[in-house]
Amino acid sequence: MEEIEALLALPFNDLLFRAQQIHRTYFDPNAVQISTLLSIKTGACPEDCKYCPQSGHYNTGLGKEKLLEIEKVVTQARAARDAGASRFCMGAAWRSPRQKDLDVVLEMVRQVKDLGLETCMTLGMLDGDQASQLADAGLDYYNHNLDTSPEYYGEIITTRTYGDRLETLDHVRQAGMSICSGGIVGLGESSRDRAALLQQLARLEPQPESVPINMLVKVAGTPLEDVDDLDPIDFIRTIAVARILMPKSHVRLSAGREQMSESTQSLAFLAGANSIFHGETLLTTSNPQLARDRALFDKLGLHPEQREVCRSDNEQQQHLEAAIQRRTNESLFYDATA
Repeated sequence: MEEIEALLALPFNDLLFRAQQIHRTYFDPNAVQISTLLSIKTGACPEDCKYCPQSGHYNTGLGKEKLLEIEKVVTQARAARDAGASRFCMGAAWRSPRQKDLDVVLEMVRQVKDLGLETCMTLGMLDGDQASQLADAGLDYYNHNLDTSPEYYGEIITTRTYGDRLETLDHVRQAGMSICSGGIVGLGESSRDRAALLQQLARLEPQPESVPINMLVKVAGTPLEDVDDLDPIDFIRTIAVARILMPKSHVRLSAGREQMSESTQSLAFLAGANSIFHGETLLTTSNPQLARDRALFDKLGLHPEQREVCRSDNEQQQHLEAAIQRRTNESLFYDATA
């Protein structure tokens, strides 16, 4: 903790210089991995996360929606791919998925992968069997954020424990999937809490392949709607230290970009952020429009990171045969209103 706090307290120029050196060691400094996030089931979540407009505990004006139909998800994924995304992330407001819903989610994973995209899901807590089913379907990443430090966690969430979150991450890793796990800053936490969050993430073995750093988006009706804003420089410091502690991870500049100036986003990229969500919404909150992102990328000389997918002839044949079989299977069609 003392070492991490010392990094956070470095003179700003020194901190960014160190982060940039490490970034260039492991990544193309001008390439940014592009993901798109879609809410496949919105609202009425039983958890009481104080930042979340989807929690059924708060009146945020967000209605309950049922699980999207598979074909609608695939249409959105195809549009994301055509807009430059290499990864398609799907999120459902569940404490943990039911098997009848998980069966549909598994088919979503298979069909999105048929488009040549990486797949990511966030569905709440998983047990070992659920994680294995997702891995067998071909899910690449599972997102499950730690949110904040162990010490501050109880101030934000009471309906699941920090240990529950770590257990889900362990199930994901044991199933052979990659981990997307980060946190939210601007919750009213201290600098030490931000250091402790980064410590928890960096101690995961292996470290998360993707680390989203979210700036709180304050939503009317949630308990955190009036929390004080986090200084943008403190946000950039968090990005930089994440890059230093997790040199091989993609550090994602995630929620909150809609409220950030171009200067703040540019500093985040300089500090080692090399992943963003591309699109106009993040589950239920707004995100910079595609044209704005393209303009900023052009201004900074950034480009989307390219994902290479290599298959042997035999693997490609099996992949195509499986895709054809799934498209002739009547179970593909799911009544999302039932």
